[in-house]
Amino acid sequence: MRLIPLPPYSPELNPVEHLWDELREKFFGNFVFHSLDALEDHLEKALLTMELDAEKVKSIIVNRPWIISSPLI
Repeated sequence: MRLIPLPPYSPELNPVEHLWDELREKFFGNFVFHSLDALEDHLEKALLTMELDAEKVKSIIVNRPWIISSPLI
């Protein structure tokens, strides 16, 4: 494994940011929560759903052109 330094202020290059995009898009579109506990419960269910679909998570995180074409890999 090699670390590839990312430029500062470039969240689009951080693969984890794409997971949050997926969570917001698929699990939190136009929801209103009546309490913080309800929000946390919904987030737990969404994260569990993503955890159980490892291939999808892998495709979201690793399938980035700049990662695939990196000369360091």
